[in-house]
Amino acid sequence: MPAPTTKPTDKLASLDSINLSLNNKSILHDVNLELQAGKILTVIGPNGAGKSTLIRILLGLQKMDSGTVWLKPKLNIGYVPQKISVNDLMPLTVKRFISLAKKTSHKNITTVLNEIDIEHLANQDIKYLSGGEFQRVLLARALLKKPELLILDEPAQGVDVLGQAELYEKISQLKDQYGFGVLMVSHDLHLVMQKTDQVLCLNQHICCSGQPEDVSNHPEYQRLFGNLPTEGLAVYTHNHNHCHDLHGDVVVGSCKHEDHSGHTSEQSKTGYEHG
Repeated sequence: MPAPTTKPTDKLASLDSINLSLNNKSILHDVNLELQAGKILTVIGPNGAGKSTLIRILLGLQKMDSGTVWLKPKLNIGYVPQKISVNDLMPLTVKRFISLAKKTSHKNITTVLNEIDIEHLANQDIKYLSGGEFQRVLLARALLKKPELLILDEPAQGVDVLGQAELYEKISQLKDQYGFGVLMVSHDLHLVMQKTDQVLCLNQHICCSGQPEDVSNHPEYQRLFGNLPTEGLAVYTHNHNHCHDLHGDVVVGSCKHEDHSGHTSEQSKTGYEHG
Protein backbone atom coordinates (compact mmCIF):
# COMPACT_ATOMS: atom_id res chain seq x y z
CA MET A 1 0.00 0.00 0.00
CA PRO A 2 1.72 3.26 -1.11
CA ALA A 3 2.23 6.00 1.46
CA PRO A 4 -0.25 8.89 1.32
CA THR A 5 1.04 12.01 -0.36
CA THR A 6 -0.14 14.24 2.49
CA LYS A 7 2.40 15.88 4.78
CA PRO A 8 2.35 14.91 8.49
CA THR A 9 0.93 18.32 9.43
CA ASP A 10 -1.85 18.32 6.82
CA LYS A 11 -5.34 18.95 8.14
CA LEU A 12 -7.65 16.11 7.08
CA ALA A 13 -10.95 16.97 8.75
CA SER A 14 -12.54 19.08 11.43
CA LEU A 15 -15.76 19.39 13.37
CA ASP A 16 -16.77 22.87 14.55
CA SER A 17 -19.47 23.70 17.11
CA ILE A 18 -21.35 20.43 16.63
CA ASN A 19 -24.71 20.22 18.40
CA LEU A 20 -27.23 17.40 18.35
CA SER A 21 -30.32 16.58 20.42
CA LEU A 22 -32.56 13.55 20.03
CA ASN A 23 -35.92 13.15 21.78
CA ASN A 24 -35.28 16.36 23.73
CA LYS A 25 -32.01 14.93 25.06
CA SER A 26 -28.66 16.59 24.35
CA ILE A 27 -26.34 14.10 22.64
CA LEU A 28 -23.53 16.48 21.67
CA HIS A 29 -23.03 20.10 22.71
CA ASP A 30 -20.55 22.51 21.10
CA VAL A 31 -18.02 19.82 20.13
CA ASN A 32 -14.88 20.74 18.17
CA LEU A 33 -12.00 18.62 16.95
CA GLU A 34 -9.36 18.57 14.23
CA LEU A 35 -7.69 15.57 12.59
CA GLN A 36 -4.24 15.64 11.00
CA ALA A 37 -2.23 13.22 8.90
CA GLY A 38 0.32 11.24 10.89
CA LYS A 39 -1.44 11.88 14.20
CA ILE A 40 -3.67 9.75 16.43
CA LEU A 41 -6.57 11.43 18.20
CA THR A 42 -8.32 9.22 20.75
CA VAL A 43 -11.82 10.11 21.95
CA ILE A 44 -12.62 8.62 25.34
CA GLY A 45 -15.70 8.78 27.50
CA PRO A 46 -18.30 6.68 29.32
CA ASN A 47 -21.16 4.80 27.68
CA GLY A 48 -23.67 7.22 26.22
CA ALA A 49 -21.14 10.03 25.94
CA GLY A 50 -21.83 10.52 22.21
CA LYS A 51 -18.58 9.00 20.92
CA SER A 52 -20.08 6.81 18.20
CA THR A 53 -22.54 9.56 17.25
CA LEU A 54 -19.58 11.88 16.73
CA ILE A 55 -18.10 9.39 14.26
CA ARG A 56 -21.42 9.03 12.44
CA ILE A 57 -21.61 12.80 12.01
CA LEU A 58 -18.06 12.89 10.65
CA LEU A 59 -18.92 10.11 8.19
CA GLY A 60 -22.11 11.88 7.09
CA LEU A 61 -24.32 9.13 8.50
CA GLN A 62 -25.99 11.31 11.15
CA LYS A 63 -27.48 14.75 10.61
CA MET A 64 -26.54 17.35 13.22
CA ASP A 65 -28.70 20.20 14.51
CA SER A 66 -25.98 22.80 13.97
CA GLY A 67 -22.29 23.10 13.34
CA THR A 68 -19.89 22.46 10.47
CA VAL A 69 -18.09 19.38 9.21
CA TRP A 70 -15.07 20.03 6.98
CA LEU A 71 -13.31 17.25 5.04
CA LYS A 72 -10.25 17.54 2.88
CA PRO A 73 -11.37 17.33 -0.77
CA LYS A 74 -11.59 13.70 -1.97
CA LEU A 75 -10.54 12.48 1.46
CA ASN A 76 -10.23 8.67 1.50
CA ILE A 77 -11.54 7.27 4.78
CA GLY A 78 -11.13 3.76 6.15
CA TYR A 79 -13.67 2.82 8.83
CA VAL A 80 -13.61 0.04 11.43
CA PRO A 81 -17.08 -0.13 13.07
CA GLN A 82 -17.69 -1.03 16.68
CA LYS A 83 -19.46 -4.21 15.63
CA ILE A 84 -20.68 -5.91 12.48
CA SER A 85 -23.14 -8.77 12.17
CA VAL A 86 -22.42 -11.67 9.85
CA ASN A 87 -24.88 -14.51 9.28
CA ASP A 88 -23.31 -17.67 10.73
CA LEU A 89 -25.15 -19.77 8.17
CA MET A 90 -23.30 -18.07 5.32
CA PRO A 91 -19.97 -19.77 4.47
CA LEU A 92 -17.61 -16.81 4.20
CA THR A 93 -13.83 -16.95 4.29
CA VAL A 94 -11.69 -14.06 5.50
CA LYS A 95 -10.45 -13.44 1.97
CA ARG A 96 -13.98 -13.36 0.56
CA PHE A 97 -15.25 -11.12 3.39
CA ILE A 98 -12.50 -8.56 2.75
CA SER A 99 -13.06 -8.62 -1.01
CA LEU A 100 -16.73 -7.66 -0.50
CA ALA A 101 -15.61 -4.24 0.78
CA LYS A 102 -13.71 -3.34 -2.38
CA LYS A 103 -13.12 -4.98 -5.76
CA THR A 104 -9.42 -5.64 -5.86
CA SER A 105 -6.84 -8.24 -6.81
CA HIS A 106 -5.89 -11.35 -4.88
CA LYS A 107 -2.41 -9.85 -4.55
CA ASN A 108 -3.70 -6.71 -2.81
CA ILE A 109 -5.75 -8.78 -0.35
CA THR A 110 -2.74 -10.97 0.42
CA THR A 111 -0.61 -7.88 0.96
CA VAL A 112 -3.01 -6.30 3.45
CA LEU A 113 -3.43 -9.59 5.33
CA ASN A 114 0.34 -9.81 5.64
CA GLU A 115 0.50 -6.28 7.00
CA ILE A 116 -1.94 -7.19 9.79
CA ASP A 117 -0.17 -10.54 10.41
CA ILE A 118 -3.24 -12.64 9.58
CA GLU A 119 -2.27 -14.07 6.20
CA HIS A 120 -2.63 -17.57 7.72
CA LEU A 121 -6.36 -16.86 8.19
CA ALA A 122 -7.08 -16.10 4.53
CA ASN A 123 -9.13 -19.25 3.94
CA GLN A 124 -10.59 -19.51 7.44
CA ASP A 125 -14.36 -19.22 7.85
CA ILE A 126 -14.93 -15.96 9.73
CA LYS A 127 -17.45 -17.54 12.12
CA TYR A 128 -14.58 -19.48 13.69
CA LEU A 129 -12.38 -16.44 14.36
CA SER A 130 -11.63 -15.18 17.85
CA GLY A 131 -12.59 -11.63 18.81
CA GLY A 132 -9.04 -10.40 18.30
CA GLU A 133 -8.70 -12.11 14.93
CA PHE A 134 -11.98 -10.66 13.69
CA GLN A 135 -10.94 -7.13 14.75
CA ARG A 136 -7.75 -7.52 12.72
CA VAL A 137 -9.82 -8.66 9.74
CA LEU A 138 -11.94 -5.50 10.04
CA LEU A 139 -8.74 -3.44 10.20
CA ALA A 140 -7.40 -5.16 7.08
CA ARG A 141 -10.71 -4.46 5.35
CA ALA A 142 -10.37 -0.75 6.14
CA LEU A 143 -6.73 -0.61 5.05
CA LEU A 144 -7.64 -2.09 1.67
CA LYS A 145 -9.10 1.36 0.82
CA LYS A 146 -5.62 2.91 1.27
CA PRO A 147 -7.06 5.53 3.63
CA GLU A 148 -5.71 8.97 4.41
CA LEU A 149 -7.87 8.89 7.55
CA LEU A 150 -8.53 5.73 9.55
CA ILE A 151 -11.54 5.84 11.90
CA LEU A 152 -11.85 3.12 14.54
CA ASP A 153 -14.87 2.82 16.82
CA GLU A 154 -13.85 0.75 19.86
CA PRO A 155 -11.41 -1.39 17.81
CA ALA A 156 -10.38 -3.50 20.80
CA GLN A 157 -13.91 -4.44 21.86
CA GLY A 158 -14.05 -8.13 22.77
CA VAL A 159 -10.25 -8.44 22.77
CA ASP A 160 -8.27 -9.44 25.88
CA VAL A 161 -5.76 -7.03 27.44
CA LEU A 162 -2.68 -8.47 25.73
CA GLY A 163 -4.52 -8.54 22.40
CA GLN A 164 -5.56 -4.92 22.88
CA ALA A 165 -1.97 -3.83 23.46
CA GLU A 166 -0.83 -5.68 20.33
CA LEU A 167 -3.64 -4.16 18.27
CA TYR A 168 -2.86 -0.61 19.40
CA GLU A 169 0.83 -1.22 18.64
CA LYS A 170 -0.04 -2.44 15.14
CA ILE A 171 -2.23 0.62 14.47
CA SER A 172 0.60 2.89 15.60
CA GLN A 173 3.11 1.08 13.37
CA LEU A 174 0.85 1.38 10.34
CA LYS A 175 0.25 5.06 11.04
CA ASP A 176 4.00 5.69 11.15
CA GLN A 177 4.53 3.62 8.01
CA TYR A 178 1.87 5.21 5.83
CA GLY A 179 1.31 8.58 7.45
CA PHE A 180 -2.48 8.45 7.64
CA GLY A 181 -4.39 10.20 10.42
CA VAL A 182 -6.29 8.16 13.01
CA LEU A 183 -9.46 8.90 14.95
CA MET A 184 -9.93 6.22 17.56
CA VAL A 185 -12.82 5.88 20.01
CA SER A 186 -12.22 4.06 23.30
CA HIS A 187 -13.79 3.63 26.72
CA ASP A 188 -10.44 3.73 28.41
CA LEU A 189 -7.33 5.89 28.22
CA HIS A 190 -4.91 3.64 30.06
CA LEU A 191 -4.10 1.10 27.35
CA VAL A 192 -4.01 3.61 24.49
CA MET A 193 -2.21 6.51 26.14
CA GLN A 194 1.25 5.49 24.91
CA LYS A 195 0.02 5.18 21.33
CA THR A 196 -1.94 8.40 20.92
CA ASP A 197 -0.89 11.99 20.28
CA GLN A 198 -3.98 13.81 21.54
CA VAL A 199 -6.91 12.81 23.73
CA LEU A 200 -10.39 14.27 23.82
CA CYS A 201 -12.55 13.36 26.81
CA LEU A 202 -16.20 13.49 25.78
CA ASN A 203 -19.36 13.35 27.85
CA GLN A 204 -21.91 15.03 25.55
CA HIS A 205 -19.55 18.02 25.67
CA ILE A 206 -15.76 18.19 25.71
CA CYS A 207 -14.72 17.74 29.33
CA CYS A 208 -11.01 18.16 28.62
CA SER A 209 -8.50 17.62 25.84
CA GLY A 210 -4.76 17.59 25.29
CA GLN A 211 -1.86 15.19 25.63
CA PRO A 212 -2.61 11.87 27.39
CA GLU A 213 -0.70 12.72 30.56
CA ASP A 214 -2.52 16.04 30.91
CA VAL A 215 -5.95 14.51 30.37
CA SER A 216 -5.34 11.66 32.83
CA ASN A 217 -4.63 14.23 35.55
CA HIS A 218 -7.49 16.56 34.68
CA PRO A 219 -10.23 16.89 37.36
CA GLU A 220 -13.02 16.10 34.86
CA TYR A 221 -11.27 12.91 33.74
CA GLN A 222 -10.72 11.94 37.37
CA ARG A 223 -14.40 12.58 38.07
CA LEU A 224 -15.46 10.23 35.25
CA PHE A 225 -12.83 7.53 35.64
CA GLY A 226 -11.31 8.11 39.07
CA ASN A 227 -12.88 4.96 40.50
CA LEU A 228 -10.98 2.77 38.04
CA PRO A 229 -7.44 1.43 38.64
CA THR A 230 -4.90 3.42 36.67
CA GLU A 231 -1.33 2.22 37.12
CA GLY A 232 -1.89 -1.46 36.41
CA LEU A 233 -3.60 -0.89 33.07
CA ALA A 234 -0.73 0.99 31.50
CA VAL A 235 1.37 -0.86 28.94
CA TYR A 236 5.00 -0.75 29.91
CA THR A 237 8.36 -1.98 28.60
CA HIS A 238 10.37 -4.22 30.90
CA ASN A 239 14.13 -4.10 30.28
CA HIS A 240 15.25 -7.53 31.42
CA ASN A 241 18.91 -7.15 32.51
CA HIS A 242 19.24 -10.44 34.38
CA CYS A 243 18.46 -14.16 34.06
CA HIS A 244 16.35 -16.60 36.06
CA ASP A 245 16.98 -20.27 36.72
CA LEU A 246 14.27 -22.92 36.48
CA HIS A 247 13.07 -22.01 39.97
CA GLY A 248 12.69 -18.33 39.12
CA ASP A 249 15.73 -17.18 41.13
CA VAL A 250 17.99 -14.46 39.70
CA VAL A 251 21.24 -15.76 38.19
CA VAL A 252 24.27 -13.45 38.50
CA GLY A 253 26.41 -13.16 35.39
CA SER A 254 25.97 -12.71 31.65
CA CYS A 255 22.50 -13.17 30.23
CA LYS A 256 21.71 -14.40 26.74
CA HIS A 257 18.14 -13.17 26.76
CA GLU A 258 17.16 -10.26 24.54
CA ASP A 259 15.23 -7.32 25.99
CA HIS A 260 11.53 -7.97 25.63
CA SER A 261 8.21 -6.32 26.33
CA GLY A 262 5.69 -7.39 28.93
CA HIS A 263 2.12 -6.38 29.75
CA THR A 264 0.15 -6.29 32.96
CA SER A 265 -3.45 -5.48 33.85
CA GLU A 266 -5.31 -4.57 37.09
CA GLN A 267 -7.37 -3.31 35.40
CA SER A 268 -25.86 28.32 15.02
CA LYS A 269 -25.00 27.57 11.43
CA THR A 270 -25.54 24.23 9.86
CA GLY A 271 -23.35 23.00 7.06
CA TYR A 272 -21.35 20.10 5.64
CA GLU A 273 -18.37 21.37 3.69
CA HIS A 274 -15.75 19.78 1.47
CA GLY A 275 -12.68 21.80 0.61
